[in-house]
Amino acid sequence: MFTGIVRERGRVVSFDDGQLTVEAPSEILRYCVEKGSITVDGVALTVAELTDEAFTVALVPHTLEVTTLGALESGDPVNLEVDILAKYVERLVRPA
Repeated sequence: MFTGIVRERGRVVSFDDGQLTVEAPSEILRYCVEKGSITVDGVALTVAELTDEAFTVALVPHTLEVTTLGALESGDPVNLEVDILAKYVERLVRPA
């Protein structure tokens, strides 16, 4: 059972020098902004870069040591969730 606000699957595009790039469905990317929050496999991270198809996060050594994210490779699937604030904003600006 999914318990997040929006939960989808993404795919690792690349993981180089602490930069993790994930291809994500539009249902996730619509809520992403640079410097905003995204959760990858249960780890809350900050979006460093954003394109129409993917986002990139920077992983610090501590995160790589204490999570499973350090073992990711290109092509691996990942679970994605967006920050609840994005859903609140969407609801507030939706016409009544």
